[in-house]
Amino acid sequence: MTVRFLIIAAVMVVVALACVLVPMLRAARREGRPRGPFVLALLLVLATPPAVLAMYLAIGTPQALQPAPVAGQSNLADATEQLKASLAKKPDDKQGWALLAQAYSALGKPHEALDALDHLLKLDPDNPDVMVAWVEATAETNSTHQIDDAARAKLQRALQIEPTHQRALWLLGISDFQRGQYADAAKQWKTLLPLLQPGSKVAASVQQELAEAEARAGGAPSGTALANADPAPTPAGTSGQSASASPVAIEVTVKLDPRLAARVQPGDTLFVFARAVDGPPMPLAVARLSASGWPAKVTLTDTMAMTPQLELSKFPKVQVVARISKSGNAMPQAGDMQSPAVEVATHDHTPIALTIDRTD
Repeated sequence: MTVRFLIIAAVMVVVALACVLVPMLRAARREGRPRGPFVLALLLVLATPPAVLAMYLAIGTPQALQPAPVAGQSNLADATEQLKASLAKKPDDKQGWALLAQAYSALGKPHEALDALDHLLKLDPDNPDVMVAWVEATAETNSTHQIDDAARAKLQRALQIEPTHQRALWLLGISDFQRGQYADAAKQWKTLLPLLQPGSKVAASVQQELAEAEARAGGAPSGTALANADPAPTPAGTSGQSASASPVAIEVTVKLDPRLAARVQPGDTLFVFARAVDGPPMPLAVARLSASGWPAKVTLTDTMAMTPQLELSKFPKVQVVARISKSGNAMPQAGDMQSPAVEVATHDHTPIALTIDRTD
């Protein structure tokens, strides 16, 4: 690419100068002037760019024309590996483990960050900041980004130690919202709001989600989490709001391939979730059902959103997938059974069918 650029530039210079000097040479001939000086100038002009190009390629640095590589990410990765090696020799270095977790998070390696935080929690189990960071890493490594019971316990413990911990209040409210406990979510965010800078974007976002939680709390009692209900003939997962009242209602029928029927055991969990085709990886709606009684039916709606900002109706297309979990954990694990993803327009009310036919 560099050599090609130089050649093209030289040719363009030659053509441009020739367009100027050739007419001058012709005019000199018509006027009877000696043409020797013009011929010499033309030859020098034509010869200089190729000569300069040859010299530059021979003794110059053509690579300097290439965009400089971004060294920051590479340097961070190298420093992270050096820090990891250092911690192998000094495993009690709290600050080192904290820095390692932050570095892995910056490199987009949430599983490695979570591992570092696991080590740090053993060294500093009552540090609210560490507990909250652990919750965030746990949710990020979870395919549904749900805040599970263990993570909730960490948040509650962090708030016992530091009742005004802003991130803990925010995340506990998110957890309440995910579970359909809208009044509890509103309570957490009401506590958080006065701690934020008035007029800031963060405060405005919390105020918006607080209003959403309060609106939903008016139509569904606190503590209701119908997304965890067992399948029934009527649509499930509506969290106190009927499917017909939601601007989006994706009716899903899940079947089980007979070849896998023997692998399903009592206590297995069926998850049905939708993700945006072009959007964040976090599911827009999740239903948790008992893996029994086939076919299973569920209706995914806005009321099953994990946060007010990520609702089905805010995205034109989604992929819907069904998975049977042996562990009851939404995060994929070996031995889980899953259906192929089906893409659907969110405002298309045509029912869709999924068939669980493969094992991870």
